[in-house]
Amino acid sequence: MSEPISIDIWSDIACPWCYIGKRNLEKGLAAVADDADAPQVNITFHSFELSPDTPVDFDGDEVDFLAGHKGMPREQVEQMLSHVTDVAAGAGLQYRFDLLQHTNTVKAHELLHFAKAKGRQHEMEERLMSAYFTEGRHVGRIDDLVELAVEAGLDADDARTALESAEYLDAARADQAQARAYGINGVPFFVIDGRYGISGAQPPAAFENVLRDLWAQRGAPVEA
Repeated sequence: MSEPISIDIWSDIACPWCYIGKRNLEKGLAAVADDADAPQVNITFHSFELSPDTPVDFDGDEVDFLAGHKGMPREQVEQMLSHVTDVAAGAGLQYRFDLLQHTNTVKAHELLHFAKAKGRQHEMEERLMSAYFTEGRHVGRIDDLVELAVEAGLDADDARTALESAEYLDAARADQAQARAYGINGVPFFVIDGRYGISGAQPPAAFENVLRDLWAQRGAPVEA
């Protein structure tokens, strides 16, 4: 039995392209799942903070944030968000930038590491991204994060304790240090089997091709 292919994903739950990239990966995985010898994979999400200096309670909407953070005219920001919304729709996601509550994501990353320790990281990642981009939920405050943790199948008291104690802050920081060591300066970034890097929200076919190639190598006979 071949070892599963490892897929390590550096992302921020407040990164619109990360959610799109996640969906495209899932579509790529669904496509290869129908293969006679379907690749087996292990997926791990890693923390990457795009804007660590953002306050928990940002006063303004997403246009205000990006206009100030990137120094872009509001009209240009609005056009950019419209484009991202269209791309997201093509991936099956209904982004609502009009509802989005911009916030600091460090506690969300701590929660993801807590969820990983409990075997629910994938469910938590999906819940956070959906809450942020499609539902207008706040993902920076502990009370709100505990509610989302429960919705992802985690215990409320345990989640609150982990967040209030910052038990998983070091784990989030270690992910970011590893990203720097790899030279990752933008997300999403996918590291496949520790050998191949895929940057950005690539189409599903990009993931299909890499996974099929790697899995075929797994099954290739070893020459004496």
